[in-house]
Amino acid sequence: MQALGRGWGRWAFAVLLVGVTVGSLLPPRHLPPLALDVWDKAQHALAYAALTLLARWGWPQARGVWVVLALLAHGALIEGLQHASGWRQGDPFDWTADAIG
Repeated sequence: MQALGRGWGRWAFAVLLVGVTVGSLLPPRHLPPLALDVWDKAQHALAYAALTLLARWGWPQARGVWVVLALLAHGALIEGLQHASGWRQGDPFDWTADAIG
């Protein structure tokens, strides 16, 4: 039964990771407008908190520090890709919000 739980955690993590990645790299015209910049930072923190929890559920044997480092690297990569995209801008404060999550 525990293995089934890990399977669901891994599946949910993969779906959310793809969703966060794609949503982070889409041109802004494909995204809903933001009401407040503060909500943007909250979305970052909530997304990465959910990714962390799902990773810990899906891979309970993994050392927590490796999960955190991998997600920090993912957040930094996303910000770098946004900066290079020409239609988004990388923001170190977004990465900080990712790290808080």
